[in-house]
Amino acid sequence: AIQQELSEGWSRVIQHDLTGKLDGHSWTVEFPVYIDCTYLNGRYDEQGVARHGYAADAPFIETPRDARYHYSKRFGIESSYRLSEQAIATTTTRDATVRLLYVVVSLLLQNVWRYLHYEYVATPRRGGRRLWWWPYKEFVNMVRRAAWTALAVRRAVPANRPPDDRFHR
Repeated sequence: AIQQELSEGWSRVIQHDLTGKLDGHSWTVEFPVYIDCTYLNGRYDEQGVARHGYAADAPFIETPRDARYHYSKRFGIESSYRLSEQAIATTTTRDATVRLLYVVVSLLLQNVWRYLHYEYVATPRRGGRRLWWWPYKEFVNMVRRAAWTALAVRRAVPANRPPDDRFHR
């Protein structure tokens, strides 16, 4: 039913309901769906109208344009989370502190990449900077290689230990 609503008409709010069964009971949930229409005007080599549906039941969303605005913020949060998953360390520990530390380090790496990408990789020009192709995964691999190189140098430098008699006979 929502596909049919999305294929026609203009920006509007419709009521939609989902019905399901659980433990022999039938449950129905009704919620508003905000359908927002925007004109493409040749962007992305497309013509006509783009229609997007947003299922939301929040007191601060009153119009389809409000739904698009708030969902665009949510999209940024979700894409940041997906991006941070590319650099997060895997662990089997159940310690919440360690897991939180890994998430914080991952988010810090992501913010460093964004800063470096904007300040040093992007080219200044009128109307904003041009971002050149530099994927986040490549940045994470660079950091990983740098860490391994630093650790390898440290391992190669002998520690201050008394000489081993096996080698000095």
